Amino acid sequence: MIRSARIAGFGARCLLLLALLPNAIISAGERAAQTASALRASALDPAECYRVRDLNFSREDARFYFTDGYVIFAKPVNGRHVAAVFVDEVEGGDGEILLLPPHRGERVALAAFTKSPNLNEHFHSMLMVFTDDTANELRERIAERARQVPEAPGRNAEMGALLAGRWNPILQNFFSSFEVRLVENLLAPRPAAENFFYAAIAGKLLGNFDFIYDPRTREQITVGQLAFLDGRSYFNTWTSFEARSFRRGGRRPAAALWTTRAVRIDAAFDANLRLSASTTLTIEPAARIEGAIPLEISRQMTVPEARLDGEPVEVFQRDSMRANLIRGPDNGTFLVIPSHPLEPGRSYALEIKHEGEIVTSAGDGVYFVGSRATWYPKRELQFAPYELTFRYPKSLNLVATGDVVEDSTEGDFRVTRHKTSAPVRFAGFNLGEYHHANASQGGYTVEVYGNRKIEKGLQPKPRPMVILPEPGLPSRGMRRPPEIVAIPVDPPAPNPTARLSQLASEVASALNFMASRFGPPAFQRLTVSPIPGFFGQGFPGLIYLSTISYLDPAQRPVASQQQAEQLFFSDILQAHEAAHQWWGNVVATSDYQDDWLMEALANYSALLYLEKKRGPRVMDNVLEGYKNNLLKQDAEGRTLESAGPITWSLRLQSSQSPRAWATITYQKGAWIIHMLRRRMGDGRFFPMLAELCRRYRFKSIDTNAFRSLAVEFMPKDVPDRNLEGFFEQWVYSTGIPSLKFTYSVKGKAPALKLTGTVTQSDVADDCSVLVPVEIQLAKGKTIVEWVETGDEPATFTRNLPQLPLRVQLDAFNGVLARKTAPGTPRLPAH
Repeated sequence: MIRSARIAGFGARCLLLLALLPNAIISAGERAAQTASALRASALDPAECYRVRDLNFSREDARFYFTDGYVIFAKPVNGRHVAAVFVDEVEGGDGEILLLPPHRGERVALAAFTKSPNLNEHFHSMLMVFTDDTANELRERIAERARQVPEAPGRNAEMGALLAGRWNPILQNFFSSFEVRLVENLLAPRPAAENFFYAAIAGKLLGNFDFIYDPRTREQITVGQLAFLDGRSYFNTWTSFEARSFRRGGRRPAAALWTTRAVRIDAAFDANLRLSASTTLTIEPAARIEGAIPLEISRQMTVPEARLDGEPVEVFQRDSMRANLIRGPDNGTFLVIPSHPLEPGRSYALEIKHEGEIVTSAGDGVYFVGSRATWYPKRELQFAPYELTFRYPKSLNLVATGDVVEDSTEGDFRVTRHKTSAPVRFAGFNLGEYHHANASQGGYTVEVYGNRKIEKGLQPKPRPMVILPEPGLPSRGMRRPPEIVAIPVDPPAPNPTARLSQLASEVASALNFMASRFGPPAFQRLTVSPIPGFFGQGFPGLIYLSTISYLDPAQRPVASQQQAEQLFFSDILQAHEAAHQWWGNVVATSDYQDDWLMEALANYSALLYLEKKRGPRVMDNVLEGYKNNLLKQDAEGRTLESAGPITWSLRLQSSQSPRAWATITYQKGAWIIHMLRRRMGDGRFFPMLAELCRRYRFKSIDTNAFRSLAVEFMPKDVPDRNLEGFFEQWVYSTGIPSLKFTYSVKGKAPALKLTGTVTQSDVADDCSVLVPVEIQLAKGKTIVEWVETGDEPATFTRNLPQLPLRVQLDAFNGVLARKTAPGTPRLPAH
C-alpha cells in the first residue's frame, strides 16, 4: 500500500488517488460486502513465493524464526496484503517460535498445557492472517537478504503453484473465521501498528496451536489451542498477557469508541414468539470514527439493516467460527459502516434492526429465554438510561427491566413500555403464563412471578403401580400362578406456585438486609421470574431463578435433594441474585479480569444473609463445602483450584477443567471476601462495602482499585496492611495450603513462654499466607499472633503471665486452608 508520507507534491496526491481507486468505485452502501467478496476471492500468489533462510521477526514478546523453507504471500485485498504462509518443505527445513511469559502465573499456565514454562516450539508450517505491516516487513527482510547474498535462492513460482494449490482451501477457511475483523480493519484507516496479527502454527511436538497479537485488547498476546471434550469445543488459553510495550507504559490499550447517552429498544414478538426489534443507541464519539463500527449481538440474532441519524448504512454480519471460539461462543460481531466519519463533540442516533428466535418452549406454557444478555446489540457495557417497549401475545405476562409507564392492548397483543429511573448497563426480560405474589419490606417491593405449570423437564416420571392378584383365588389345577400386573401411574406434578408468597418474603428480606449494609440499590422494586434449568441470573430490577427454587423442597428432583443443594435452592440462589442489584448493577467492572469481583461479592453477600438467617455455623459449613470442592482432584491428581488464578475468568473453563471457572469464581471468590472480612473485623468490613457502593455508584472498579479501597479499612497494626501479599497469593496465584500447628508452654507463671510452630505443605515453595493464632487467657484480652508461613516451618514465641485456656490456629475460620489441630501441648510441670 502506498504511504503518502513517503511521497511529496502533486505526484503524491495522484498516486494516493490511484491506490484508493478500488475503494472509490465501491458504492457507500456496499463497501463491506465488496471487501468480503474480495477476501473470499483472494488466494495465494504463486509469483510471490520465496525461498527463505534465517528470516526472523517479532511481535512484542514473541519471536518467530523461519530457519529454512518457503514463504508465499496472498494476493492483495483492497491494495493490502493480509495473509502469508511459511512451510519447511526443504531438506533440514524448520521454523521456530520463542516466547517467555513475563509472569510466574502465566508460565505455570503454559506449563500446564505444554509441560514447559517457556514456549520454544519448532514447527512445520505457519499460516498468518494480519492487517498490520507483516507483509511489508517480511518482504523488506527478504529483499535485504537478497542484497546481502545475491546467490541465495529467491522467487520460486513453480513451488508457489504447488503451495497455492495445497493451501488455498485452508487459507479460505481461516479467512472465513476472521472475516468480520478483516473487513473492519480493511475499511478503517487505522495505523498498521494498531491492527492484529494471527498465526496458526503446526508445531512438531505440540500439534496445531494459535498465536494472537491484538493491540486493541487488554491482554495483547494470547497463545492457545482448540480442543474438544464430550462433544463440546473449547479454546484452551495456554497463556495471555500484556505485551512488552504496553507493560512498560509505551502504549495504551484502545479507549472506548464512544459514550452511550441513551438506549431505546422497540421489541415485538409474533404469535410464535419470534422477536423483531429495533435498538437505537444515542452515542457521542470519544474521537473521530471512520470506516466500520464493530458491535456484538447473540449469534441467534440477525441484523438486516441499520440507520445513522435516519440515513441507511451498510451492515455486515458473518458467523466467524474460530474467532468466536477464541472470544467466546455466545456472541457474534457485526459491522455498521457509516457513509461518513463520526465526529467527537456531537451525538448520533444509531438505529439497528435485529430479529431471531431466542425464546423456546419448555412445554406446558413454560418458556426459556436464551441470549438473555445479548439479545440486542451493544458495543461496551456503559451505564445509560433505557426505554423498552414490548409487543407480545396478550395471553402471556412479560416482565422487564424498568418501571411500566404505559400498558395497552392491540387486538391479540399487549404493549407495555418500560423506563429505568436510574442508569443501567444492560436490560433483560422474561415472559410466560404466570401467577404472581408481592411482598414489601423496608421501603422495597418484591414481585415474584411463577409459572402456572411445571416444565416437562421437572415433571416426575411415571412410576409403576403393582396390582397383586386377589387373595383367596383358587390355584389348584392352574398351569401357572396368577400374573402380577404393573401399570404406569403419573404421580402428581410439583406445584411451581406453592412458594410464591414465601419466596417474595424471602427475597424482600434479603433485599432489605443488603440495603442496610450496602446502601440503596438502583431501584426500589425488584421483579423475580422463573427460568428452566439449575441457575439464576441478575439484571437491573429483574432476576431469574431456577424453577427448582419455586418448588416445595420435598418435590424437587432427586439430584437437588441433598442438603447442600437444598440450601442452595432454598436460601443462597435468590439472595445471590438479589445481591447483583448492587454488585454488577450499581458497581460494575469493565474487563473480564475483574469480573470475579462481582460474583464473589454477590455470593458472599448471600452467605452474609444466610449467616443472619441461620447462624454462623451454617455459613461455616457452606464455606467448608466450598473448600472441599476446590480441593477435588482430577484424574492426574490436580486440584480444581490449581486450574488458575481467579482473575483468569472464563480462561479457567478449559477442556482440562470444564468446571473450574464456576467453582473458582463463585466459591474461592466467596472465600477471598470472607478472608478480608476476618482480617478487617466486622466493624471495618461492612463500612468498606458501603463505601464501595457509594464511591463507585454507577461506575466501574478493577481488582487493584478494590485492593486500594480495602487497604483504607485495614487495622493499622496488622501485618501486610497494604494487602499486597494477600492479593498476590489469593487473587493472582493458586494454592490451598495444608497447615499443621503445634505449640508448647514452658516456665512458671507469671513468666511463661509459649512457642508455636506452623508447618505448611501441599503448595509451591513460594506460597506464603498469614494465619492467626488465638491465645485465650483466663484473665485479660485474647491475644492474636499473626504467623507468616513459608517453605520452612514458621515459629513464634510469646511471653504469657498465666497458662492459656486455649491456643488455636485460625479460630474464626478466616484462612482458606486444610488445618491440622494440635495434639496435647507440652505444658510446664507444676
